[in-house]
Amino acid sequence: MEKVRVTLNICGNDYNITTDEDPKYVEGLGERLNEDLSKIIKDNSRLSITQAAILAALDYLDEASKADSTADNLRGQIKEYLEDSARYKMEAEVAKREVERLQRELKGKDGKKPF
Repeated sequence: MEKVRVTLNICGNDYNITTDEDPKYVEGLGERLNEDLSKIIKDNSRLSITQAAILAALDYLDEASKADSTADNLRGQIKEYLEDSARYKMEAEVAKREVERLQRELKGKDGKKPF
């Protein structure tokens, strides 16, 4: 995708962003940041935009870190499920061969198919 320029208004200041992301996506990020910073400043009017941005950044890093941890846990669970699936598939194949062997054995005793 080619680079596009997106203007974001955050806390009354315009920021020109050059990105190769979808402009609507970047605008959505800007809207969320504006809302979050506005809320932080509303809750504590003594904070500067910079201080509010630091607090917002800490919140975003916390969210990202927890999301990474959750993703790692999910990857681990999926790996275990795949390993279990492979083991059960192998066990099913062994059981199928055993059933076939037993059927041949029964057929060999009386000359009839057992099932």
